[in-house]
Amino acid sequence: MVKGIAHIAVLVKNLDETLQLYQDLFGAKLGKTETLPEQGVKTAMVDLGGATKLEILEPLPGSNMAKVLEKRGEGIHHICLEVDNTDKELDSLAGKGVDLIDKKARRGVEGMVAFIHPKSLKGVLVELCQMS
Repeated sequence: MVKGIAHIAVLVKNLDETLQLYQDLFGAKLGKTETLPEQGVKTAMVDLGGATKLEILEPLPGSNMAKVLEKRGEGIHHICLEVDNTDKELDSLAGKGVDLIDKKARRGVEGMVAFIHPKSLKGVLVELCQMS
């Protein structure tokens, strides 16, 4: 079951510059930062107040995410929905004929995550996250 929007992810060229920009303009507070080689990114969670966070993503050199940035430029990358159980949601969506990028949940910054293919959601990349 979907609990709400957990975060909106923004893909950028430079994580540190972007974090400074959001801090200077909006008083953003930096949360957890992590490098996820298996996902090809350095990531930082940013708190702007309220329940929804921003996730700032900087691609690692040579990664698929670097190719995405080169092709599409900086901007919104995905929307993350918080769920009770990621694998259960994936099974339910697969049963409804939804195209999934991930068949099983994997480790993300905030918990177990999986992605739904944008062609199933009118061009929007959606991440499901079971918070740890």
